[in-house]
Amino acid sequence: MKYWLFKTEPRVFSWEDLQALPDQRTPWEGVRNYQARNLIRDQIQVEDQVFFYHSVMKPPAIMGTAQVVRDAYADTFALDPTSQYYDPKSSQENPRWLMVDIQAGEAFTPPITLPELKQVKALAGMMLLQKGCRLSVQPVTPQEWELILNLRRKE
Repeated sequence: MKYWLFKTEPRVFSWEDLQALPDQRTPWEGVRNYQARNLIRDQIQVEDQVFFYHSVMKPPAIMGTAQVVRDAYADTFALDPTSQYYDPKSSQENPRWLMVDIQAGEAFTPPITLPELKQVKALAGMMLLQKGCRLSVQPVTPQEWELILNLRRKE
């Protein structure tokens, strides 16, 4: 099992949106960065754990956890000409873009904010905390995962 952080803008798709869905499950569509796509294609698997992260809010925060419940498959939004994620170079036979399905897990109350994460010295090497790292799908080490979970479980 591996650990990940998936970023989303809450105005596009929020933690509350995920929790409101049947089975609290959704495809993670719209990834349009080759490095993030390669992680989805080559490394992310069913049962992997995910931090659900709201970017572009003040302050940005990890809202909760999720689990990958379906392995990578063609991003159907890339195949739909009416979608904002449409890519005419992608096809069902040769998809350029992929997605996985996730299901909501534990909500963090309150959310774990970026400033809070920055105060934990043991997280200094975390990809999220590196200057200029904007990747929407990021690996998280097992140690980082446990440290972050413990920020709320101690309360």
